[in-house]
Amino acid sequence: MIRAFIAVRIDPGVAERIASTESELDRLLKGIRWVKTDHLHLTLKFLGAVDEDNIAPIEDALEVALRPIPRFSVACRGLGVFPDIRRARVLWAGLAGGPLVRLAAVVDEALGALGFAREAREFKPHLTIGRWREPPRQADLLREEIDRRREHDFGASPVDEVIFFQSVLQPAGAVHTPLKIFPLSG
Repeated sequence: MIRAFIAVRIDPGVAERIASTESELDRLLKGIRWVKTDHLHLTLKFLGAVDEDNIAPIEDALEVALRPIPRFSVACRGLGVFPDIRRARVLWAGLAGGPLVRLAAVVDEALGALGFAREAREFKPHLTIGRWREPPRQADLLREEIDRRREHDFGASPVDEVIFFQSVLQPAGAVHTPLKIFPLSG
């Protein structure tokens, strides 16, 4: 069994601008674990534990489903939290663009045909940039900092491929290894 997910990588320039904001916030917000810059990605679908015999069928299904999808660009703008300020567990940077929602739906449908559970929640494109184990104690400060950056522009990121990743959990953090890359159409 392997732990796997389907994702889109973020442009390094966008990731660096997010890292700069993380550095600013790190001085203010306590108890948050920041996502490493080279780990920033948009998860389209988390598969969890996958039997190695299912890797080839997953790759085949994604190859067919993603082939007609054209490349596009996505804007990365603003910060927010899930589920809310008082119970924040995830700090995110927003991603704008209907094509991401369509891309996630195509992946979900292709893998749903293989027996993977379809997503019950509405897809909300975002980049997880930090996590709290416990809700932050400085909710008012957090609200203030998010409000200050609600429209902050981190730049645009091209979406020209989708990646099938293996994720290995290690004490120092997860290691993500691409199993297969699916280029989007020109």
